Amino acid sequence: MSGREFKSRKLTKSRFKIGMDCPRKLYYGGLDGEYANQQIDDPFLESLAEGGFQVGELAKEYFPGGVDIHTLDYDEALEQTNELLKQENVIIFEAAVKYDDLFIRADVLEKRGNTFYLYEVKAKSVGKEGRKVFLTQKGKPTSKWKPYLYDVAFQKHVIQNAFPESRVISHLMLVDKTVRSTSSGLNQKFHVRTNKEGRKEAYLAEPLSDHEREERILASINVDDICADIFSSEDHRHNESESFSDLISRLAKYSLGQDVPNPTLNKDCGKCEFFCKPSDSDLKDGRIECVSLISGMSQESVSKTPLIFELWNHHDKQGFIDKGQLRLADVQEDDIGADPYEAGEGLANKQRQWLQVQKCQDKDPSVWIDKIGLRSEMANWVFPLNFIDFETTRVALPFHENQVPYEAIAFQFSHHILYEDGQLVHHKQFLNTTPGFFPNVEFIRNLKNSLECNQGSIFCYSHHENSILNAIKTQLETELNELDSDDLVEFIKQIAKPKGKSVEKWESSRLMIDLLEIVKKYLYLPETHGSNSIKYVLPAMLSQSDFLRSKYGKPIYQDPSIASSLNFPAEWIWLQIDDFDGVKDPYKMLPPVFEGYGIELDDRISSFEDINNGGAALTAYAKLQFADISNVERSMIESALFKYCELDTLAMVMLYEFFRDHI
Repeated sequence: MSGREFKSRKLTKSRFKIGMDCPRKLYYGGLDGEYANQQIDDPFLESLAEGGFQVGELAKEYFPGGVDIHTLDYDEALEQTNELLKQENVIIFEAAVKYDDLFIRADVLEKRGNTFYLYEVKAKSVGKEGRKVFLTQKGKPTSKWKPYLYDVAFQKHVIQNAFPESRVISHLMLVDKTVRSTSSGLNQKFHVRTNKEGRKEAYLAEPLSDHEREERILASINVDDICADIFSSEDHRHNESESFSDLISRLAKYSLGQDVPNPTLNKDCGKCEFFCKPSDSDLKDGRIECVSLISGMSQESVSKTPLIFELWNHHDKQGFIDKGQLRLADVQEDDIGADPYEAGEGLANKQRQWLQVQKCQDKDPSVWIDKIGLRSEMANWVFPLNFIDFETTRVALPFHENQVPYEAIAFQFSHHILYEDGQLVHHKQFLNTTPGFFPNVEFIRNLKNSLECNQGSIFCYSHHENSILNAIKTQLETELNELDSDDLVEFIKQIAKPKGKSVEKWESSRLMIDLLEIVKKYLYLPETHGSNSIKYVLPAMLSQSDFLRSKYGKPIYQDPSIASSLNFPAEWIWLQIDDFDGVKDPYKMLPPVFEGYGIELDDRISSFEDINNGGAALTAYAKLQFADISNVERSMIESALFKYCELDTLAMVMLYEFFRDHI
């Protein structure tokens, strides 16, 4: 490692998974504090992890008498596990097993005589199709399930080699989304906390009833035959002629720092967590380093060069990588194959891709707008204009009775109205985080009431709102016995369209207009680097529009005839300029959740700093389902949720104003 301090680690199941994803990540992760790692603070991943902790704790309830190995120390955990394994029959949670330089902590390991039963618990769901979804038609693990199946195979490999005289029977334990819970508040019985070692863990705050244990929301699926195929295969991700045991040995060397993996590039490198944000000035960028080593370009050149990973919605980025076309500048028109663009028709996918490449090659940062097409679309919009945004969640363990796992829960919306004379009103907002209360009926009633105040056009951003409304429609028709169900279903059918695979079809008299689709057809902002997320579009618009800079660079809420807000003070200014970075991202200007709160926080919410993205919002809702969060802390989290959701609909208003100003 030539003077660089590498943190040598045994190959654990988590590091095996990292190595299967990309061996180079074992190298970057081993140099703690040297490379940026964005996965550490990802609120969406945090929310998924917390659901995983709860599912893991529920799994333990299915194995009465099991013994938990709490210590994080490798040697102590091994000693405690081996002592327990001296018993003829025993169930161990987080059992520690070592073989050579391999080390695992099995979620559940049951020993019956000379046979081990291994259970790997995941918060991932399966339906009535069961294990059929694991494999392709050729009998190979699907890309979706491969990480989980290889995880089990790795653990089985370690146990079989550590106890060669024993038999190992392996299982995946998954969330069964066909089971409808008859328990009220199952989710709230499992709390998540940070322990004294700084690690998160779930614990059972209230005992489960016998019925809750017997209901079996988790399904155990035997995967021995799949593991056997993996063991015999020589076709793994990174080497097509390498046995499974040789693959493990190679990854172990990387994890121990005995060898450095060569960088490789694939289409998923665009999602790599080892990249630098502007605030990571003192850290190294692993993605840039990989591209530099492979291409021969300096890291400085790579950092200033748009890469192929940015190419919007292209399904063969791997093909470009294989041909050495790592930069957008390397892409030729024939590589995209776009038809000639005609003004007024909007952009097809390939035309948008080629426009992105052209803008990059010409170093052209200017806004592109199909004015004719956009003008034609906007001519059909009816004032007053209504802008809505939902905050929703789906959790593994149901919050409420008569729900299946991962049921859609709509807990919040924001509604802005823009009148033809330019007056902007934050008309209504809804938020219900009451513990144990299923909010969907009240949500749709309030939405109906809010939107029926006028007959103007309704706007959303992305298909998410349409999907949620379809889910609520199904709930009203099959699960919820409400007196006004028919009226609510009819309202949904007025503003939402059927999902693509829906058997029932209808014509929507007031169908929501998806501004994301409008953006994709008629607008391209080079500053977004190919992304169409409103989180990227908003700051790019603000930096390009004199109208928006003029209007929102002032405290618009001081005059209600101009604009009103339900959450922000009169003196609030949305557009601010930073001398170094230019226009500040409004989402990053949202105040911290507990700003000014001088009391020590409840441990379950102590990690909250900001609510400025969807992952943080759904995590906040889950936290607020715990009834014993203090009223002050609950109020501050709810206030932050209101502000975030209001900005989402305000951003859509700004998008409309940007359109109007540019046509």
